[in-house]
Amino acid sequence: MDQGNRLLRIGIFYDGNYFYHVSNYYCYAHPRRARLSIPGLHDFVKKMISEKEGIPEKLCQIVDCHYFRGRLPAMEANARQILLNERIFDDILMREGVVTHYLPITRNTEKGVDVSLALETLELTIFKKFNIVVLIASDGDYVPLVRKLNALGTRVMVLGWDFEYVDDNGNTRNTITSTRLMNEVSYPLQMHKIINGEVIPRDRNFQVDSLFVQSNTFAFNQQEKEGVMDYFEPVEDAPGNTEVTQMTGRIVHLKNGYGFIAPDDGTDSIFFFWQDVQDCDFNELNINDAVTYEPGRNERGPCAKNVARIGVDGNR
Repeated sequence: MDQGNRLLRIGIFYDGNYFYHVSNYYCYAHPRRARLSIPGLHDFVKKMISEKEGIPEKLCQIVDCHYFRGRLPAMEANARQILLNERIFDDILMREGVVTHYLPITRNTEKGVDVSLALETLELTIFKKFNIVVLIASDGDYVPLVRKLNALGTRVMVLGWDFEYVDDNGNTRNTITSTRLMNEVSYPLQMHKIINGEVIPRDRNFQVDSLFVQSNTFAFNQQEKEGVMDYFEPVEDAPGNTEVTQMTGRIVHLKNGYGFIAPDDGTDSIFFFWQDVQDCDFNELNINDAVTYEPGRNERGPCAKNVARIGVDGNR
């Protein structure tokens, strides 16, 4: 059917935990040191669909957008002092017309988000007759959903990222979007290649910078780079030292992706990196938070690994 003069109805569905993980990567581990921009992504989606479908961008309209993620109970979030951060992000989603779907987190684990996303996507596609569904997700568990959408005649676009980096402890960490998922959709977009300039959209007005929040909030200045990056070089512990010791302390300093803990035993404050925070996102930490950690070392001296806040119920 000729779509030259027809409005294309687009629905966007976020796996919130995946989106937050990718955004953290670009904020802390990628040279850009910036978070992904939701309005920037939405503009990009319309440009790419216009290019793929061969119709004017003004006829590619996002008519529905949904965000799915686990969320702590209000009392616990308040005790952890993260309610404000959650509200700030909610304001961003609200301004962009994104409908939020939060599921309860129990024992720091979110369950059922993928099922909820899949069911909501299928139901809305049937009733609202989306021409194109955009998934910001990476899990192969979404393949059955994609097949159902294909059966309805709805094209599917997936925004996926593959990346690998070495953390401050020398561990290689990677994120890969399911090949099965990408093979099932009509429009698989490898976002890391677009951001890195390996794939260039046809739209000459497109700028990669538009995909990121335009702020220097998370940028290191040169002095900070010289003073902090030394901490990121891992040094293996002495051979034979396999005993793990749990220590306690309080956070006394937080900066762009790193911080310092004052141990309860009165020894000197020690460095920790955002990747070593275990029970929450680095941005949810606050000065004076009580934490447990495992002592480690790098070439600058002591550092903290496996940092976790002491629970609001007093458990450690």
